[in-house]
Amino acid sequence: MRVLVTGGAGFIGTNLCRTLLADPGVSAVRVLDDCSTGSAANLDGLAVDLVEGSILDEALTGRLVSEADAVVHLAARGSVPRSVAEPVATHAVNTTGTLTVLEAVRHGGAPHLVVASSSSVYGANPTLPKSEDLAQLPLSPYAASKQATEGYALAWQHAYGMPVLAFRFFNVFGPHQAVGHAYAAVVPAFVAAALAGQPIPVHGDGTQSRDFTFVDTVTAVVSDALRRRVTHPGPVNLAYGTRTDLLTLITLLEEILGRPLDREHSPRRAGDVDHSRADDTRLRGLFPEVHPVPLPDALARTVDWYRSVAVTGA
Repeated sequence: MRVLVTGGAGFIGTNLCRTLLADPGVSAVRVLDDCSTGSAANLDGLAVDLVEGSILDEALTGRLVSEADAVVHLAARGSVPRSVAEPVATHAVNTTGTLTVLEAVRHGGAPHLVVASSSSVYGANPTLPKSEDLAQLPLSPYAASKQATEGYALAWQHAYGMPVLAFRFFNVFGPHQAVGHAYAAVVPAFVAAALAGQPIPVHGDGTQSRDFTFVDTVTAVVSDALRRRVTHPGPVNLAYGTRTDLLTLITLLEEILGRPLDREHSPRRAGDVDHSRADDTRLRGLFPEVHPVPLPDALARTVDWYRSVAVTGA
């Protein structure tokens, strides 16, 4: 199986490439990435074919898709706060870019397509756990763009008979996740501050909760989906129904590091949701053989990786 990973030089993409290369059923892995947020250095030592370019380039995307048996579409302009600051740029990459990929798949022999959506689509809906059938109430341009991503992908599946699987990712974390910028995700931001001896930056009071998912768990599910060509007529949550508030996350970090950590609270950010927890019924039904890495183990492995790269190089 020849796999094309858009956004494969980014955080999740890099880890997915490692997982795919270890699969004897995968004969080749190609990456399409403009390296605007990812980095070619993330793929050093991996036997992948990196093509530097944009998913908005129709000719390039079409050619690469036509040469693949499966496509994992991860390329996106991430971060809720970044989307609030730059909504048009977020729309261009996440929505128009997805349409470019979908049309390439439709005209390129319809390889199996896995698409990354986000738990942010649930937005202001307070119901927990988050079932895929809940009403979507996006709170940010990023969330709206991911709503469009999965909506278009599932519509193309129904309209054109394309084999599609749309995952809603929930707060994925782990090695190769970027730090050192204003839009860093919560786990790398916390770990980087802790290892640097700085206060942990907490937006709000820290009681907001998330369904944190280790990246190795995500790549195990995605690779299993490719191996078995899993499709579904609706979106699928990719998280396992856990709920951890930010203060508890800091406590876990303290236990791993063996020392107390100072906190530095600041105002809540526009577009952030209060609580998130997945209903994992659909996921477990489709992927019964995959078992998630527990949060304490996953966090310890993440800290070890950031230590190994001295954090600032991550």
